[in-house]
Parts: sequence; C-alpha cells; structure tokens
Amino acid sequence: MDHQAHESPSLQPEAPARALPHVVIFPFPIQGHVNSMLKLAELLILCLQRDDDLRITFLNSEHNHNRLLHCSDVTSRFSNHPTFRFKTIPDGLPSETARSKDNLLEVFNNLKLRARDVLAELMAPSDDQPPPTCIIADGFMSFMIDAGEEFGLPVVMFRTISACCFWAYFCIPRLIEAGELPIQGNQDMDRIVTSVPGTDGLLRCRDLPGFCRVADLSDPQLQNITLQTSQTTRAQGLILNTFEALEGPILNQIRAHCANIYTVGPLNAHLKSRLPAASQFPIRQSSNSLWEEDRSCLIWLDKQPVRSVVYVSFGSLAVLEREELTEFGHGIVNSNYRFLWVLRPDSVGSHDHIDAELQAATEERGCIVEWAPQEEVLAHPAIGGFLTHSGWNSTIESITAGVPMVCWPYFADQQVNSRFVSEAWKVGLDMKDRCDRTVVKTMINDLMVEKRDDLSRSVFAKANQAKEAVSVGGSSWDNMNRLIENILSMGGRKEN
Repeated sequence: MDHQAHESPSLQPEAPARALPHVVIFPFPIQGHVNSMLKLAELLILCLQRDDDLRITFLNSEHNHNRLLHCSDVTSRFSNHPTFRFKTIPDGLPSETARSKDNLLEVFNNLKLRARDVLAELMAPSDDQPPPTCIIADGFMSFMIDAGEEFGLPVVMFRTISACCFWAYFCIPRLIEAGELPIQGNQDMDRIVTSVPGTDGLLRCRDLPGFCRVADLSDPQLQNITLQTSQTTRAQGLILNTFEALEGPILNQIRAHCANIYTVGPLNAHLKSRLPAASQFPIRQSSNSLWEEDRSCLIWLDKQPVRSVVYVSFGSLAVLEREELTEFGHGIVNSNYRFLWVLRPDSVGSHDHIDAELQAATEERGCIVEWAPQEEVLAHPAIGGFLTHSGWNSTIESITAGVPMVCWPYFADQQVNSRFVSEAWKVGLDMKDRCDRTVVKTMINDLMVEKRDDLSRSVFAKANQAKEAVSVGGSSWDNMNRLIENILSMGGRKEN
C-alpha cells in the first residue's frame, strides 16, 4: 500500500522512516503444517489494530497452493486484507507425482535449493511491497535460519508438533550418547528410556518418534530431523501450537535451551476467541484443507443421538495396508457403534476396497467420506469418541472439543503424542503397534462405555484449560500479543 506524503507546517526535520513490518511465513508443504501456519497468519491479522500495521507473505508450494485454491475458501477469507498475499515456490516434484511421506526428504532438499533465491526476490526493491523484516519458518526447515542470517533477517521457528514431541526430538543425541538408541529389536520395545528429562519413566522405546526405530543411526531421516531440531536454538524464538496448562513441565525443559517460546495454542480455539472482536472477519467455519471436504457427513451427524458416533480418521499421510483396513473395518463393525469414517482417495482403504460386511454396516449405522470438515465434526454433539492417528492437529483439536480418543499412531511424532494422551493427560487410550479386530472392538467399547466417564472428565477439564488459555489474559492470548509486539519491533531493520 502506497502512503501519500502530507505537508507539515513544522520546520523540524522528519525522523527517518522505519521499515514497514513484513513477515514471510513459510510452512513445510504438507497438510498439517500448512493448516497450522495459515491459522497463525489469520491470527496475526486478527490481532492487529490496522491492516497496514503488518504485511504478510505466505510462501506455499505451487502444488499445494493449487490444491488449496481448489478445495478451500482461503481466497475469499483473505480477500479483505490487501496486505496479505500468497507467493509460491516449486517443490521440485513432477505435478503428476503423489506427495507422500516417502518423498518428504526429497521435497525438503528441493526447497532447500530454491528458498534462498525466492527470499532474494522478496528482498529486491518493489513499489508495492516493502522487503521482509522477519521470517516465521517451519521448524523442519532450519536452512531458513541460514538464509535469514545472509539477508540480516530475524527468524522465528514454528514447530507444528507438540512440545512433548519436540522435546523427544531434541533429546535424540542424548539418547544415542547414553546407548538407548538404536533400539535392539522387538524385545526392546517396552524398555523405559531415561534420557528424556521431565518424562519420569513415561516413555518406552515404542513411544519414541517412529524414525527412532531404525537399526542404523546414520539413517537419513533420523539424521535430518535431529539436525533440524538442534538448529532451533539459533532462532530468535520458537512458536508452538500448545498451551501452558497442557505441557508446562515439558515446556520448562525446552526453555533451558530455547528461552523465547511463544505458546499460542490451541490455534483453532484461539482464532474463535479473537473473532468476535474483529469485525472484518465473519464468524464462521473456515477451511485450510488440501482435500475437498464432504459436508454431507454433518447432515448425517444431525440425525444421530448425542455422543453416539465414533469418528475415525487417520490424517493426511497415513496409508493403510489392505489387512489393516480389513481389521479396522471388522473391529468397527463388530463394536456395533455408529461411525463416521474418513477414507482419503489416496489411501489403500478407498471405497473400492470396502468389503460387503462394512458396506452393509455403513448403510445401517455408518457414514464413509473421503475427507471431512474435522473441526466441525469434532464439535458436533453426536460425536462420542475419536479413533485417530494422533497427529498433533487432530490431537489438540480433539482436546479442545472435549472428545476422548483411541490412538493408533502411524509415524514420526504420533507415537509420542499417543503416549501422552493416554498416560500423562488421561484423555484417551493408546493402541499403538496393534491392529487386530478384537483389540479395535475392545478399545472402541472402552472409549464409548467402560472408560467413558473417566476419559470424558479428563478431556473436559483440558478443554476448559484450553479455553482459558486463549481468553483475554490467558497464557496463549498474552503470548500472541507478545509475538505481535516483537514482530512489529523488527520493522526497525536498517535500510540500505
């Protein structure tokens, strides 16, 4: 936005103009990361007094941006904010190649090669945009710290995982030094690990991040994630989508290494808390989905009794083996509970692979969709429990909605999350490393009946703590205001 010069009767020389604050937000291009960082961008806008207080450039992969435009309302949602813009970067994969967990490292390396040039382009003089004054980068991409240092820009990292998982990542060198990694086969999986301070005997080998199960400590994924996590200490700050009452003890451990932490979550609840005070945003549900949401499931839920439905979703990356789909299907059917099951088009468990028994049960008491508006589903009164992969967005959204969980973690951070859900926070049950129809049936029955009261009591208490955190004067509310103040102060970068 151009600012017109105004004549002043004063003869005193004008103070030199400060650089207009301009933050570049750069997520790693997968659903959970894009979703969280778009929520953060929206929060930054809501918290500002005026649109022109801050420019925001959201750097998205070309592939994901095209999907986002097709599947979400993101264009209309940000259309009233001319100081927000999207910019795209190639992820280096052919357009016809499926993006999956198997090519995440390739995407990472491709972005690392291209990011510096994109940032240089943003730094070039422009009539319509001031150069960036700050970068909020995905914590998985520490190469942005190097780029920021080259251009004299402060970098704040955003880890889209839980604090407890970040801390487990951070302690991997300690685990290796203590000889607790590598894990010595299946017989070693229930051994308690002692080199993750603050967990007090909570974590077993099977509860460590999924990539810790490799026998070779030179494994590229293990090495890369360990490196990315260790580099966080070089950043100006660390943003986490969590709240103090949930992860306070672990956050205190992290603060010994990363002093400037902004806990601003749960982001979905924080957005709703800020919306009434921001007239430029209508109060409505919004989507950051890379898949087209099937909203017919909400109509189906409207017809179901209160807390009678098990919601089943394994996130945006998990791919079920045919045998796993079969076992889950039979376990869900044999539980005799109503169910809403999300089966992505790119998962093995597509509609073509649903057997006759599951089809019959679906017609009688179930609903299967390819993708669902998850926050609205979890908030629906018909939902009584969530069978989840334990990704962090799903976990904290379920806690916020007061919905207890059965956890079947798939990879990476999810093993840590599921352990904290079941043993630390007592808001769910951990079913990791088991996929048997009898176990699935038993777990669902425990979730919906046998352990329902205790789990509901715990998750309702956490939901109330989350609401307090994002209310005026709460820890996340205050931390968001502090983040805004610090970003705006970075607008004082010296002009060349």
